[in-house]
Amino acid sequence: MTTSTKTSTTDIPLTAPVPMTPFQEFWHYFSSNKGAVAGLVVIAIICFMAVFANFVAPHSPSDQYRDALLLPPAWLDGGNWSFVLGTDDVGRDILSRLIYGSRLSIAVGIVAVTASLVMGILLGLIAGYFKGLIDTAIMRIVDIMLAMPSLLLAIAIVAILGPSIVNAALAISIVSLPHYVRLTRAATMAEMSRDYVTSSKVIGAGPLRLMFICILPNCLAPLIVQATLGFSSAILDMAALGFLGLGAQPPTPEWGSMLADALQFVQRAWWVVTFPGLMILITVLAFNLMGDGLRDALDPKLKQ
Repeated sequence: MTTSTKTSTTDIPLTAPVPMTPFQEFWHYFSSNKGAVAGLVVIAIICFMAVFANFVAPHSPSDQYRDALLLPPAWLDGGNWSFVLGTDDVGRDILSRLIYGSRLSIAVGIVAVTASLVMGILLGLIAGYFKGLIDTAIMRIVDIMLAMPSLLLAIAIVAILGPSIVNAALAISIVSLPHYVRLTRAATMAEMSRDYVTSSKVIGAGPLRLMFICILPNCLAPLIVQATLGFSSAILDMAALGFLGLGAQPPTPEWGSMLADALQFVQRAWWVVTFPGLMILITVLAFNLMGDGLRDALDPKLKQ
């Protein structure tokens, strides 16, 4: 007599799925956007070049090789592999100047975005929390700033303070300020009606604790996305000011000033203009793509 043994499903141990950590959840949504990952990789490479420019660059950005004026890129006839991307009109290596220029562009972006972000958060929290006359005064000033073209306002500020890289960074931070103020104010006013804010008021939390401990952490997601996109705007504005001669002064390597110096050689030495323009294009595109990925990963409304 044969007996058959059946395996009961209750004998198989069941394990609950392990929930993702906040970072794992963020990376899951961020990595699903391939463009954002590509932008992050490009930004990492540019930051690496900026930090280690002394070791990555094949030449000094200010060294002039008088026997190699307007040398074409190495893969063209007449090129030299000692100068991979060619040289400019005074014999300086274009690749080295681009690498050192990335250091300046990233530094200006960090300073400008950080300054405008901090001031924008402070003014936006004050306007959104206290409302009334304070809110009206702050927002009318912001509206006046937004009514003027940002580049024109930056040019006016640098023209008053004098052309230099520091004044250019200050001007860029000022013209970027209204976007952070309005975004922080809107987020603050939305959070003010939440139950947790009302509960904090009931138990006696003061204005500073409510603004910076309760409300601000819940407003950071859109601000982080805006700050990332602000990097691209800061790099573009810095290049525009450098192109107009109001930013970095010669012989400082800066992408915008490199474009301005090479205008007269557009037809007979295309590489002198093309490569700085490509660096600006690639860097700005990378920051925009990464900003889109951050928006997808941090905005709960866009999560599936």
